[in-house]
Amino acid sequence: MYQIRYIILFVVLIPILGNIGCKKSPPEYRFQETEAGIWELVWNDEFDYEGMPDDSKWNFDTAGNKYGWGNNEQQWYTENKENVFVENGILTITALKEEAGDKPYTSARLTTKGKGDWKYGRIEVRAKLPGGKGTWSAIWMLPTENVYGNWPRSGEIDIMEHVGYDVDSIFSTVHTEKYNHIEDTQVGNAIWCNTAVSDFHVYCIEWDEKQIRSYIDDTNYFTFYNDEAGEDAWPFDQQFHLLLNLAIGGNWGGREGVDDSLFPHKMEVDYVRVYQKIK
Repeated sequence: MYQIRYIILFVVLIPILGNIGCKKSPPEYRFQETEAGIWELVWNDEFDYEGMPDDSKWNFDTAGNKYGWGNNEQQWYTENKENVFVENGILTITALKEEAGDKPYTSARLTTKGKGDWKYGRIEVRAKLPGGKGTWSAIWMLPTENVYGNWPRSGEIDIMEHVGYDVDSIFSTVHTEKYNHIEDTQVGNAIWCNTAVSDFHVYCIEWDEKQIRSYIDDTNYFTFYNDEAGEDAWPFDQQFHLLLNLAIGGNWGGREGVDDSLFPHKMEVDYVRVYQKIK
């Protein structure tokens, strides 16, 4: 979720032509078979309840409000039901045009830190994204213990990022000491999807000791390999946790300004599922 330069160094580039389809219904989720083994469900939230997010699974994260989360973001994250609520099987994060703290907008940021932390696995989130200039939605992961030091030394995995002014592009990236935007060495890829704001899609990574693969639905569009060069390039051998948030403005999301006429904005999540492999 740290600033992403619009020009990305592509480690693996897979040309994708045509529209990315949306699954009509969620897949069966207890087990998923692959050639290398079976993914077993180890953590999930189906949002089959009503009210605030389940506090046995989710935390609110508001610690970075005063400094714009390092990206000059313009929202103030809250714990208010107006900004995050579960209803009709959907978790909705809502960004509002209202002042809070020293910011002109409010929204919400959720994490699973301490309640859902994993080393390796398949992490998938079925979501529908907001559009409109100024939005910056993200499904991503951070290290739980910062084993190798502060960002970016211990890594970051961006499963999905989307900015409203580039409405048909979905981005997936990683950040490490060796590969990051500060050094102009960041790695990732983008895929065209012209239904990201109108339909639900499954955003996913499959992560093991050798590689991290990013998917939208069943399409793999970015793979980051462990080149065995050490933790500066591959700090992804420790536990990470999941984050869901909808930011407004910032160095990337606000590059073309914020259109105040389009509020409120909603990021909707159908489910979150985490699998780990049975050999």
